[in-house]
Amino acid sequence: MKRKISLLLVIAMMTSFTLGGCNSKSGTKANEDSDVIKIGVFEPMTGANAAGGQLETEGAKLANKIYPTVLGKKVELVFADNKSDKVEAASAAANLIEQEHVNAIIGSYGSGFSMAAGDIVQEAKVPAVGVTCTNPLVTAGNDYYFRVCFIDPFQGTVMAKYAANKLKAKKVAILQEVSSDYSVGICKFFTDEFKKLTEDNNAVVAKANYNTGDQDFSAQLTNIKGSNPDVIFAPGNFTEGAMIIKQARQLGITAPIIGADTWETPEFLDIGKEDVEGTVFSTFFATETPITEESKIFLDEYRKQYNKEPAAATALGYDAYLVILDAIKRANSADPVKIRDEIAKTKDFPGAAGVITIDENNNAVKEAVLKIVKDGKFTYLDTIKPE
Repeated sequence: MKRKISLLLVIAMMTSFTLGGCNSKSGTKANEDSDVIKIGVFEPMTGANAAGGQLETEGAKLANKIYPTVLGKKVELVFADNKSDKVEAASAAANLIEQEHVNAIIGSYGSGFSMAAGDIVQEAKVPAVGVTCTNPLVTAGNDYYFRVCFIDPFQGTVMAKYAANKLKAKKVAILQEVSSDYSVGICKFFTDEFKKLTEDNNAVVAKANYNTGDQDFSAQLTNIKGSNPDVIFAPGNFTEGAMIIKQARQLGITAPIIGADTWETPEFLDIGKEDVEGTVFSTFFATETPITEESKIFLDEYRKQYNKEPAAATALGYDAYLVILDAIKRANSADPVKIRDEIAKTKDFPGAAGVITIDENNNAVKEAVLKIVKDGKFTYLDTIKPE
């Protein structure tokens, strides 16, 4: 979804202030002179995507607990709920900048919410670091938006190769969450790669859409069943994803159903139960394969605090905080513009979810992990390196 100026006008009306004040000398001066460095955490804490936002927030909180200071100053996390809504997302980001005077921002879960805030952070010149927002448009043409995850062209390619090479699939059905920029984007990249691998422009035998919040997928699945695909690709929100799989099995569809990183939440397992056994998806990190020394620190502290295994989104939330902290150290400054410049230079940074290098498009060059649901748990399957 392209950014629209009209969205900024809506925000201006909602919040009764203009973005111009974000660049004022007084705002910047307050950021630099304060004894506290503020990092905004801009996530869906309520609404359809709240479970994903919670996972990312857990990671940022844990990193802040372990590394609470930088440049001799306390680092304070300031939270803003974007309510799983694009307009609210823009408003939340604007409030973090104008009202809280944050030095940098983490978030958001959901590419559409990150994109809604893109013009705001760029205009205000406050850097934002996305956690699991994988749509390429999040960072496209925006000098102030970065991310610590891989992007959908890579993720879509990984899953297409898994379908074609591992599952030996020749025909695929696509079920996309049409109201999600993330789902639409990754489905396109998957489709392009799958057609290329199978050398068949007719390899997609069925394509169906649904909206976030839908609960009945019988019409779409009945159509897909009639097309007799070898595999179904259905990346979307965890709730709808689990419901789709349950209803597919109830209709007698036995084809493998595969997805992507948004499935990795406890809710996916709770809703899907035995029906999601054997499903495979791409994600960012596996606890079974710690990559760096920071991975071990993260895993030990998370297990100690939460008494459970962390999700990949949590490890990346942790990394987003560390990347910002590292940039502040290298800049030797709390000035948002200087922080931005150092984030852009990040190279071979050892995060919890792997080594991070920010490329010329503000994206992280990262490996992908494949996981399978086995015995009611997310289990490591394979690691795929970028080519």
